Amino acid sequence: MIIPSIDLQNGHAVQLIGGKERALDAGDPRPIADLFGRVGEVAVIDLDAALGTGSNREMILELLERAPCRVGGGIRDLQTARFWLDAGAQKIILGTAAEPELLNQLPKERVIAALDAVDGDVVVEGWTKKTGRTVLDRMQELKADVGGFLVTFVESEGRLGGIDEAQIKALIDAACDASLTVAGGVATAEDVGFIDALGADAQVGMALYTGSFDLADAIAACLKTDRKDGLWTTVVVDESDRALGLVYSDLDSLRVAINEGKGAYHSRSQKALWIKGATSGAVQKLHSIELDCDRDALRFAVSQSGPGFCHLDRFSCWGGSTGLRRLESTLWDRKKKAVKASYTGRLFSDDSLLAAKLCEEADELAQAAG
Repeated sequence: MIIPSIDLQNGHAVQLIGGKERALDAGDPRPIADLFGRVGEVAVIDLDAALGTGSNREMILELLERAPCRVGGGIRDLQTARFWLDAGAQKIILGTAAEPELLNQLPKERVIAALDAVDGDVVVEGWTKKTGRTVLDRMQELKADVGGFLVTFVESEGRLGGIDEAQIKALIDAACDASLTVAGGVATAEDVGFIDALGADAQVGMALYTGSFDLADAIAACLKTDRKDGLWTTVVVDESDRALGLVYSDLDSLRVAINEGKGAYHSRSQKALWIKGATSGAVQKLHSIELDCDRDALRFAVSQSGPGFCHLDRFSCWGGSTGLRRLESTLWDRKKKAVKASYTGRLFSDDSLLAAKLCEEADELAQAAG
């Protein structure tokens, strides 16, 4: 899949060529994270921390509240590594600090080793110094201690020059059970699709910021379908992964869904774009899009408003909600209809009274459970 990247300098999202020359300043990274986060993990790199010229810590903490992020840049010791893991980073990216002494103190599945390479040789110190070790050698040394690798082709970084297919295949073989993300040179959505088909991820920056392709193009390049109409089967779920319905998507609807953060699909009956709730009011806020393992179906995670997803005014096309979801719906309905002076109304408006009531009910439950 695609891993969109946000490189930070002085609180701004930037893109560099070859790690040095600034090609563009995209400004405030927060709306960018909102957009990128709809398709999965976002790579957030603190260039200032990496270069030892500053820190974007507070901004990254904000981004972690908005999107699932893997964080890198300036993580050189155990304290900093644990700070970002505890702060909510899905994964952390370690460069020169990725050595067994440190890695063995961290959760393997949440650590990515970054290997920057020029013509296959690992380089350090801002890509200026060759180490005399190949990427394949370093992967062999570290593969038992990390959950994944990020390999950046420095000579291609920010230049949109395309990818070396044979090189990527060799890296995937070397990674063994560890995941692989490649960066540098990705120029087209087809590059993303090719890398995904091999079993790796493509970290993309410049191509997205310059409009060479967008997130919808990248996802579409990874998908396939056996339907004659070319549509992709799309399962819609709520925040708790409960199925709401089964619909269909095409490239146009996928683009609207991602860019606008809405439940947008393709209507087979109207043969046109369908924005869920546009007429009924039962709109959806899109949180995330995922692809299934066979790359022939999508899953949209949404917040559903109104009576529900189904055209029969039910929460789900498989009937009404049950369990905790039904209880939650009941509570929201009671809050909406509560008379201010009633006990229910007071519970919703008085935090201390609500806390006391919850403790009372929890205590009764514990006693009943023996």
